[in-house]
Amino acid sequence: MAGYSKTSTTTSASLLILFLLFGFSMAKEMLVGGKTDAWRVPASESDSLNQWAEKSRFQVGDYLVWKYDGGKDSVLQVSREDYGNCSISNPIKEYNDGTTKVKLEHPGPFYFISGAKGHCEKGQKLVVVVLTPRGGRFTGIAPSPSPSPSSAFAEFEGPAVAPTSSATALNGGILMMAMGVVAAMWVFPM
Repeated sequence: MAGYSKTSTTTSASLLILFLLFGFSMAKEMLVGGKTDAWRVPASESDSLNQWAEKSRFQVGDYLVWKYDGGKDSVLQVSREDYGNCSISNPIKEYNDGTTKVKLEHPGPFYFISGAKGHCEKGQKLVVVVLTPRGGRFTGIAPSPSPSPSSAFAEFEGPAVAPTSSATALNGGILMMAMGVVAAMWVFPM
């Protein structure tokens, strides 16, 4: 084909691979509960936000986003103990803007409760477990393992559902496909 060179084809393939590798590993914004009205007292235990969190995967760098009426409620990030006791008196952070966005900056559990009096006791609370990143840069200090979602939920919510690994399988398949495309372009130049 006129106008195409092996160099431009290789460059295009390299850019495609970079897009595929980094596009799927970028931070995500996750709407708490998957819908705008999720930050409320649940109608039943099966409607609990922890049911949603157990089925979701959270990575370092992801954001949790809450949508709620800031005049009537708030989001408190609290310690594990305050989560279990529904204590609103000493939060780590307090948000009441109605559109709260929290960056998950490290692996491990994050605990959130409603700041509205009595709501936490009625089940308006959330714990998410952020997974340890893979392939991180070696710093000379081995990272401590993150607790599994089951262990973070066990004390307060009963048995947890183990998260699936379909996202990991998808990323691995895409990586293999991209490597095959590049190899084919070198073997069969245009």
